[in-house]
Amino acid sequence: MVLRLLGFLVLAAACPAQEWPYYGGDAGGMKYSPLKQIDRSNVKRLQVAWTYHTGDLSDGSKWPVRSAFEATPLVVDGVMYLTTAFNRLVALDPETGKELWSFDPKLDRERYYNLFAHRGPAYWTNGRERRLYFGTLDGRLFAIDAGSGAPVKGFGNGGWIDLRAGVADKFPRSGYGMTSPPAIYKDVVICGAMAADGEPRGPSGDVRAFDLHTGKEVWRFHAVPREGEFGNETWEKDSWSDRGGANMWSIPSVDAERGIAYLPLTSPATDFYGGDRKGKNLFGDALVAVDAATGRRLWHFQTVHHNIWDYDLPAQPALVTVVRDGKQVPAVAQITKMGFTFLFHRVTGKPLFEIEERRVPASEVPGEQAWPTQPFPVKPPPYARQGMTREELTDVTPESRAFCEKLIEDAVLGSLYTPIGLKPTVLFPGTNGGANWGGGSFDPETHTLYVNSMDIGMILQMVERPEGSLIPYRQRGMRTPNSRFWDPNMYPCQKPPWGHLTAIDINRGEFRWRVTLGVVDALAAKGVPQTGAANLGGSIVTAGGLVFIGATNDCRFRAFDKETGEELWVTRLPASAHATPMTFLGRKTKKQFVVIAAGGGNKYNHVFSDALVAFALP
Repeated sequence: MVLRLLGFLVLAAACPAQEWPYYGGDAGGMKYSPLKQIDRSNVKRLQVAWTYHTGDLSDGSKWPVRSAFEATPLVVDGVMYLTTAFNRLVALDPETGKELWSFDPKLDRERYYNLFAHRGPAYWTNGRERRLYFGTLDGRLFAIDAGSGAPVKGFGNGGWIDLRAGVADKFPRSGYGMTSPPAIYKDVVICGAMAADGEPRGPSGDVRAFDLHTGKEVWRFHAVPREGEFGNETWEKDSWSDRGGANMWSIPSVDAERGIAYLPLTSPATDFYGGDRKGKNLFGDALVAVDAATGRRLWHFQTVHHNIWDYDLPAQPALVTVVRDGKQVPAVAQITKMGFTFLFHRVTGKPLFEIEERRVPASEVPGEQAWPTQPFPVKPPPYARQGMTREELTDVTPESRAFCEKLIEDAVLGSLYTPIGLKPTVLFPGTNGGANWGGGSFDPETHTLYVNSMDIGMILQMVERPEGSLIPYRQRGMRTPNSRFWDPNMYPCQKPPWGHLTAIDINRGEFRWRVTLGVVDALAAKGVPQTGAANLGGSIVTAGGLVFIGATNDCRFRAFDKETGEELWVTRLPASAHATPMTFLGRKTKKQFVVIAAGGGNKYNHVFSDALVAFALP
């Protein structure tokens, strides 16, 4: 009897490691799997095991916005759960792709959203009940029974609560909703939001936690401190009042053992002009550690002071371990759009590598007062381009060079943190990074952080707003696709490479290796060497010695050797996979599966799909 019980306990402990119960694999977002059935020796034999079509996609012709299938599925207790571009929640048999049930929150598809996008739900169980929690683009938080797909009647208003209440009441026409999964700690659901930031005043960016049984608010962290609160003095006069932005649109992490939640906050509104909010503007663009049960601030670090570049903290903080003097140090790694990796002691917030405050350029825009210094980590080195010279102008085709030459005729080529001026200003990274919400994946065996990034700049200038506007200036693009620094074919205006995958040794703060990530097929056909490509989405790393990544704007899914960066396997997908993959071991087949959402679309291409594709060995 004792041996049987011990066997059961060992099996129960192993199950989470064989599955994928959190968006990032674990509550700390490492995106690591101990599975090693698929390894360096056999990865070339991977083949499609099944494909599931959600039926939810938009190319902008029927509905007002386009879709982005950015979801990372969960697999828990032998069932797969995912969200679609239209915010439906679906349960599948993870070994066959057969649909078990679906729940439709009936999102109004005629409304304008940034994109039809959703990255996934969060799972909770107390051993008796099993639930999924997820927010919607229109600002509702649902609690759904994981077995039946039915709303949990005791939660809020028959299974959902209105997230707009208490944060967006004054701004009924402003956008507010969730695209990322919440975090769960004990009996609270910790939620951020995607909030409108086109005007200075707007829905609050406060992070809130709700009782997962009743839906009642348990705590609220003021992303913009109110009068008398710590940090309020970093806002000139009453500029903090009703300030929009500074929200957490990405994913929080939780250290359940220590009861700490880590919140990656973003730019105060508006993103590019701050003359009406002079000061450092806490807690904008700060990584904030709070007591997960109460929301009380424990420590914070602001990665950008007085942000006027839309350099949000875009990614889930990764809870990692750093070795110092032979000892294991609990750490949190925060990647950024700027190409920096910040590493802090998880409990104290002390930087694990020196961070220097360096002087940066002043703004020429009337009324603007850029902060005179910004924090630069001495280590690790930046993984993304932070500027360019005219000598680095593209030469991939004569047409691209001619277009880009004209584009920069009267432009200022800025360095990192050059304020956007009254002339066209070229800055690296662009508003999507660097790195973005895909974040990094961490290998605990080698203490290596894998980060994918792109070198797509922005070219913007500040122009006057109409008389009577709330603020005097706004940013204007230069009539390139999405105002990015590229030509009409979306070839970046600087010489390649344009995308990288970088392995960072976080013990030493140095690169282990760095490879070009992605291809542009049209250029490859002309004999142009591998250029790298724009990428949105992230990677996972496995004990089989592999880093799996889609992300690139080239319809590929790849596996790299985690030790050397050698590309070991590549396959074509129905569309580009702007998502982060996951992996699990099937309970029935005992096969390891690797799954990726290939939705295409997004902001980087015009090929759309609704395919969730699973791979396994034959």
